[in-house]
Amino acid sequence: MKMRFSLALAFLAASAAGALAQGPPPPPPPLGPPPPPPQGNPSSAAKIALGRLLFWDEQLSSTKTMACATCHIPERGGSDPRSDFGQQGNIHPGFDSLFGTPDDVHGSPGVVRSIPNGQFSASTTFGLRPQVTPRKAPSTVNAAYSPTLFWDGRANGVLVDPLTNNVVLNAGAALENQALGPILDNGEMGHVGRTWGDVSARIAAVRPLALATNVPASWTSFINNRDYPAIFAEVFGTPDITAPRIAMAIATYERTLFSNQAPIDAFFGGNQQALTQLELQGQNVFISQQASCAVCHAGNLFTNQTFRYIGVRPQNEDVGRFAVTNNPADIGRMRVPSLRNVELRGPFFHTGKFMTLEEVVDFYNRGGDFNGPNKDPLIRPLNLTQQQRDALVAFLKRPLTDPRVVSATGPFEHPTLYARSPRQPSTFGAPTAGSGGFIPRMVALSPALVGNDRFTVGVEGALGGGFAGLVLDVVANPGGAPFGEAMSYLGFSPATRYRRVGLLSGIGAGQGWGSTVVPIANDPALVGTPLYGQWFVRDSGSGGRFSASAAFEVTHF
Repeated sequence: MKMRFSLALAFLAASAAGALAQGPPPPPPPLGPPPPPPQGNPSSAAKIALGRLLFWDEQLSSTKTMACATCHIPERGGSDPRSDFGQQGNIHPGFDSLFGTPDDVHGSPGVVRSIPNGQFSASTTFGLRPQVTPRKAPSTVNAAYSPTLFWDGRANGVLVDPLTNNVVLNAGAALENQALGPILDNGEMGHVGRTWGDVSARIAAVRPLALATNVPASWTSFINNRDYPAIFAEVFGTPDITAPRIAMAIATYERTLFSNQAPIDAFFGGNQQALTQLELQGQNVFISQQASCAVCHAGNLFTNQTFRYIGVRPQNEDVGRFAVTNNPADIGRMRVPSLRNVELRGPFFHTGKFMTLEEVVDFYNRGGDFNGPNKDPLIRPLNLTQQQRDALVAFLKRPLTDPRVVSATGPFEHPTLYARSPRQPSTFGAPTAGSGGFIPRMVALSPALVGNDRFTVGVEGALGGGFAGLVLDVVANPGGAPFGEAMSYLGFSPATRYRRVGLLSGIGAGQGWGSTVVPIANDPALVGTPLYGQWFVRDSGSGGRFSASAAFEVTHF
């Protein structure tokens, strides 16, 4: 297997480096399974099953709104559909920290910044909006082949227990290493100061996949009404939930996410009819010395696993690999991604700069957009004709796409996440503007799961320092217009559920923000019942006595 894999990686690179002078080399074999797991983390059916539960469980995050899978959807090639152009809330302001400038990044939305008790804590950049990563999420599909992970390769092959600093796995564990990073990150999945003790306690206390819908029958059968400690006991021998065990289970699942049933695999296997004439022309462009694509996107995996600076952005806007190696030659370099399933993964590059493969090919054809001392010499004007570019795009699409990835079948099947379900709170009604014409904005992201002790509701864009209250009830308008004239001007009625929040943080019109945590009783009778809420803020600048957000509606489940 090692020799076969090495030969595959050597293929198209050799052709672009000069082999065309003697004719193209024979194609590599179809893609085989990933390298074996590291010693110390043997695979098993139960460990795979546990890993996929953890990977798809949004309860792994502090807010119960983010799973590993949220940023890595199979149908999008293992990347994040929320990074698409036109989607709301996916912009990171980039190097200059200013929104709406050319260095903005189409990243992956994470969690609202919060503190351990569940209350929101406004980010200086994003306020009470979900924070966004400064790089677009790379793909998890075929990640098992890479010796390092993340765009800068900072996840190497060694797994260290973050509590003891003992080496758990000393080689081949990039997947395990990578899995630990986002869970504690207070922008991606965690709260400020989150610890592995917090994570373990959370997992031990929740029902597996309680937020998901359309859970595959085999997954439900495996869970069999058990909690996570019982499943950890089956897999690891004891019910202890630790960081290394979480990492090893998730990595074991991710090693099953490899795609080797694309048309290119049939072609590599000898089926000359697997590609159309246009796709064959595109392959010839791909391996040609003129385009040189195959130097970096080499072999049957279509990557040589190196790091390159190609001029997507100025080098110092994101130093990339340099942050890991401190080698000046690595400034701006990013990991070369596999091109398998690439047509599903737009927007492209670590910045999410381009939405289409046609734009990507045009970028390479003009020799990139920026220069730097270590810009890869292969990135230069290619002078490809329009017909060559069209053929190249055709080759990058269907031939490299595994139909199981597109349809989320086989190892890529999955449930529906809470974040993509109708269970999320929805807003309705007309808000009332306050001082300066600013409208208080409801922030209600938490799932109304029965027993959720941290259903957090926030407000921002209100009058800083204004007295605010969140009115809650099981009917949409319990006391007239609106919500009983703000429950008798924020005096509230004892017959109505409410949360008196007090003074909002921030100073001035539109700068006020706050939140409150509403525990939801662990009462099965609540399932299917609605909950309505609306924020009111004492604000004489509203033209009346208060400003108000739109209302929200959610159904307990």
